[in-house]
Amino acid sequence: MPTPASGVPALTRDPSEPRYAADAVEVTLAASGDAHAFERLYRRHVTRIHNLVRRMHGPDDADEVTQDVFVRAWEKLGTFRGESTFSTWLHRLAVNVVLTHREARGRRRNRFSDDEQLLAGAAARHTTPEAAMDLEGALARLPDGAREIFVLHDVEGYRHEEIAEMLGLATGTSKSQLHRARMALREWLD
Repeated sequence: MPTPASGVPALTRDPSEPRYAADAVEVTLAASGDAHAFERLYRRHVTRIHNLVRRMHGPDDADEVTQDVFVRAWEKLGTFRGESTFSTWLHRLAVNVVLTHREARGRRRNRFSDDEQLLAGAAARHTTPEAAMDLEGALARLPDGAREIFVLHDVEGYRHEEIAEMLGLATGTSKSQLHRARMALREWLD
């Protein structure tokens, strides 16, 4: 096993071991202050986290919020207990950072609306075939709350009860927002 200048044996990763085992090694190293180990974790997970942030929050601030997720991960790495995989822990942290970011910007109070006109305007058709196939563009046109619930439920696989708890709303609101989002997306993409 190679030994760095400090005399501590260096941990190396066997390429045949599962990714979650490699993450566990990197997390241990990063939690002890190894910035290079954290950089490897960052590179391994940044694309997935960025996609999640972009879908939940929209494309405008996705880079900034993704950076906030990894800053928070670095700060909270010592709290990772290994009860789940690192990717699951990081995913949950990312959802929390997105929700906190929304609250800080004062958008939370108007995100959930029963106003049919909002979704009708969001689902306006484009005439080009490229636009009809643009799911990301369609998601971006949804009101924040409907987009957030659609991503959490249909993309990330959370149950309505979990979404309701995360967002501090009734389970029925989660279900109705998901239904409205699906209808608007269906109309937009057809």
